[in-house]
Amino acid sequence: MIKKVEAIVRRSALKKILEALEKTGYPGVTVSEVEGHGKQRGITQQYRDQSHLALIPKLRVEIWVDGAKAAKVAQAIVAASRTGEIGDGKIFISKVDEVIRIRTNEKGGKAIG
Repeated sequence: MIKKVEAIVRRSALKKILEALEKTGYPGVTVSEVEGHGKQRGITQQYRDQSHLALIPKLRVEIWVDGAKAAKVAQAIVAASRTGEIGDGKIFISKVDEVIRIRTNEKGGKAIG
């Protein structure tokens, strides 16, 4: 079974996360810039004497792995990105029904390796 490990993290954590994943043996990663907020409710900004709530810039880090290795990858991300402060982020682990490598038409575990 293939699983997707998806982490929403601080931008400042990316270098440590990539190093931790490399050491763990999972160098393949997809990173996207995203915005959002959780408990901290975003950042209040002032513009022309009006305040508004702005979303906080974050990164989404996605890794597809054999299901048995998902917890190891998640723990590497936690260890690399935890500051103990609100806004450290979240990790989501979900099942993936199918993976197909376009170039070779390989499927399943062979497609992510």
